[in-house]
Amino acid sequence: MKAGSPLKLSVLDLVPVHTEQSSSDAIAASIALAKRADDLGFERYWVAEHHNMPAVAATNPPVLIGIIAANTDRIRVGSGGVMLPNHSPLVIAEQFAVLEAAFPARIDLGIGRAPGSDPVITALLRSSGATSDVDEFPKNVQDIRMLLSPDGATLRLGGGRGGDSGRDYAIKATPLAAAASPIWLLGSSDYSARLAASLGLPYVFAHHFSGEGTAQALALYRDGFTPSEDLAAPRTFLTVNAVVADTAEEARALALPQLQQMARLRSGLPLGPQVTVEEAAAATADLPPALQDLIDRMSERWIIDAPGPAATRIRALAAQFGVDEVMISPGAGSSVPDDPRTAPGRIRTLELLAAELVTIRGNSVAGSAVDPNVHANE
Repeated sequence: MKAGSPLKLSVLDLVPVHTEQSSSDAIAASIALAKRADDLGFERYWVAEHHNMPAVAATNPPVLIGIIAANTDRIRVGSGGVMLPNHSPLVIAEQFAVLEAAFPARIDLGIGRAPGSDPVITALLRSSGATSDVDEFPKNVQDIRMLLSPDGATLRLGGGRGGDSGRDYAIKATPLAAAASPIWLLGSSDYSARLAASLGLPYVFAHHFSGEGTAQALALYRDGFTPSEDLAAPRTFLTVNAVVADTAEEARALALPQLQQMARLRSGLPLGPQVTVEEAAAATADLPPALQDLIDRMSERWIIDAPGPAATRIRALAAQFGVDEVMISPGAGSSVPDDPRTAPGRIRTLELLAAELVTIRGNSVAGSAVDPNVHANE
């Protein structure tokens, strides 16, 4: 990315659930966030797939994508990502073919190889429905790619006995597709980078996980990229955790609930709904030193700041990794007085970054009056 060049911003949403919310409230809050991102000119809005987590309501990306796309007008909506080992490739192809037909040129299919769950949930998924073998991941990606195409795929049946050559069986994800959603491969290791390069697919490395290994994964992807019918040159963007507020002190307070939750997760401690800003502040004094040290280290990697310095860091990261798009995972917590069906801290993060960075149809949002009290669900 060249200095001063336009930067696209996108959103990654886990649909967090805090102690003052129900799942219904959390989904309503994400709809409000998506509407605001749409209004502000963000490029895309992706939802993740996680199972049996007390603070995450993003269990079913295709359902959430349909809900969010129906409540927005322009922004691309997709999965960040569908965890393919949990599903039959045909079912995923059918779901995204329907979404593409309903919302043409607005749907992204991001695919990951991790299960997005613990071993018990993985076993339950396998016992309750058709899933795919993680070792078959490259083949299953190719199957989805073919099934989503307007021409569909062909399965060879029979053959091999008495000279019988068998017969072709046509399969389509939807009867008359006009187009197919682009497939993105997602990963946090070198594996998906190499696979995306070999298949000529766009690729996203999970930089927001730890901030480590990004340069190596992107170099492997770019150096090994083979052009395909879908993509002539490498295409990628950067993912970052961000909490932005009017002051750095406020941003740090808003970030604390998610930081504490992530520290507990990475330490193998029991989890519950995400705490409020007030609960997180009250808990700080009693945190074990090891947990506080982990929070401090994560805080350094996240973007937690006032608008100007936050935008400067985001531009620097984009330049460092050679991307023109950054996907923000807005991690601001909520306060007790907040309406549980909205997310003021997360919305404010998007508004402040948009005012600094986003350009809509050639007109910069920077310098415009962004009213924190005007939200898309009003």
